[in-house]
Amino acid sequence: MQLFVRDLTVIDFSYLCPIRGMVGESWIVDVLLDGGLDDQNMVLDFAKVKRTIKNTIDDVADHRLLIPTACAEVRWQQQGDRVWMDFNSLQGDIHLACPAQAFALIPTEIIDFDSVNAFLQKALKEVLPDNVQGIALTLRNELHETPYYHYSHGLKKHDGNCQRIAHGHRSPINVFENGIAAPKWDEYWARRWKDIYLGSEDDLVEVDELDLSPQTSVSDETHYGFHYVAPQGDFQLAMPKKRCEIIPHDTTVELLADFIATTLASENPESEFKVIAYEGVGKGAIASKGERNV
Repeated sequence: MQLFVRDLTVIDFSYLCPIRGMVGESWIVDVLLDGGLDDQNMVLDFAKVKRTIKNTIDDVADHRLLIPTACAEVRWQQQGDRVWMDFNSLQGDIHLACPAQAFALIPTEIIDFDSVNAFLQKALKEVLPDNVQGIALTLRNELHETPYYHYSHGLKKHDGNCQRIAHGHRSPINVFENGIAAPKWDEYWARRWKDIYLGSEDDLVEVDELDLSPQTSVSDETHYGFHYVAPQGDFQLAMPKKRCEIIPHDTTVELLADFIATTLASENPESEFKVIAYEGVGKGAIASKGERNV
């Protein structure tokens, strides 16, 4: 007997790639269970599917930075609950020092659907009941008809997992200029924020103030340093400047939508702009700016 659930959950995360650097992603998860019936004549109660499987996936991968530990470009060490991570990419070196729960260590050379699928299935097999004999996951992107960008960030004021300094999203954007869809601005922001780290100005520090691994050799000429303390611990990051945009406030989706609308309105004062900015799949914020709102 098989039991399936489509759109069980969405994993919002970032991962390290030797070519692209730090990449924000949003993957939809479908699940298919294979097994015998329990004493309720069910493979697994749908409520338990949502609770057990979704919670496990969220716990081990969601809002984390996924690290391909078998990749030759990665070096990491852990002491207690703290992890130091160094990564070489074509976009520049990336360095972190964070609580262990900020990372998911995937035993693979590259982060992709297959490697993450195997990682999640292993975690799920440890929590599912004995009558569940098999589990198959489908990880997929949302299909977009409009441009989208991949961004990573951290929200130090958040009381949940969004406080982790390197998690991200794959997000479409829709811009309207004077009430008319403006695909040129969708494309502009998709290019501007392609594989970007959106850092808050308040979190900037000099790179030499960071407590990174002893092998780290970066400077303020090439990297931005970010540091904050949140409820889950002390988070530190050094990112190549060319892969960052510094935002003059927090990087919640509400403020990012407002930032885009404000930027467009200031550069095009004759127009009114409405921005629909997404945070991953099916959620986001709307902001409007411009002459007609004055």
